[in-house]
Amino acid sequence: MQTDWKSTLRGYKDYLALEKGLSENSIDAYKRDVRQFAEFLLDYCDDPSPNKIQTQHVEKFIGHMYDLGLSSNTQARIISGVRSFCKFMRIEKLMDYDPLELISTPKLKRKLPDILTVDDIESIISSVDMSKKEGVRNRAILEVLYSCGLRVSEIVNLQVSRVDLIDSIVSVVGKGNKERVVPIGSQASEAISDYLVQYRSTLEINQGHEDILFLGRYGRGLTRQMIFTVLKNTALRAGLRKSISPHTFRHSFATHLVEHGADLRAVQEMLGHAQITTTEIYTHLDKRFLQDQVKQFHPRSNQA
Repeated sequence: MQTDWKSTLRGYKDYLALEKGLSENSIDAYKRDVRQFAEFLLDYCDDPSPNKIQTQHVEKFIGHMYDLGLSSNTQARIISGVRSFCKFMRIEKLMDYDPLELISTPKLKRKLPDILTVDDIESIISSVDMSKKEGVRNRAILEVLYSCGLRVSEIVNLQVSRVDLIDSIVSVVGKGNKERVVPIGSQASEAISDYLVQYRSTLEINQGHEDILFLGRYGRGLTRQMIFTVLKNTALRAGLRKSISPHTFRHSFATHLVEHGADLRAVQEMLGHAQITTTEIYTHLDKRFLQDQVKQFHPRSNQA
């Protein structure tokens, strides 16, 4: 049976959403990677049909990615998407073999994420422009990002009904629609309280946005880009010229916990990592921190 890419990708999208429970952002990322493979097949193969994928096609595609100068991490991510797509094809009985069975995924290079110091975080949060009405909201957003280590998608979708300021916890729906409970610090709790009273209570809230915690001036939920913009502008006010994103706050949250002796399993739980190996990168950051401390403060560390 011949298959076409348009209808097959539509079915793959449904599989990722219904069977795997992935978020829209994750689904779009998977589809984008598989489309790159599809475009390669359409250009280089005599029969580019999805159910005609062969091992040799995947091998040529890996060579093509190498020629394009894509990093090993990017290659590994795209191949992971192709592997997932082929698994879907087999589940749907559109393919009765695994063309990636003998394919080795390019080895990942672990890149340590950028982090901010505690002083950097304090400087950014204290630089929020409180002369503007939305300043109280922006400060609350940054406090929660750092206090809870949330992803940007989690902060924009955070619900009022899932914020418990009495027990100081928030319930977060993360990747794969998995829910987790994260403690929230006193400063973040106070910032949320201020925001609820001084800003949110003054808004005329749009229908469908009643339970969204952080809202814009027109009573609608914020976009991911708005969170990036708030953080970027505040960092500039603080005089920081580093590349800073909401994920930088998340990395800093985890790193500061590990630096101060937090249990790695607890950090894994708060971050919502499925595998402990993902969280272990912060032990590498902790070692780097310790090495920097020795270099900076040990009297013989800089001896010629």
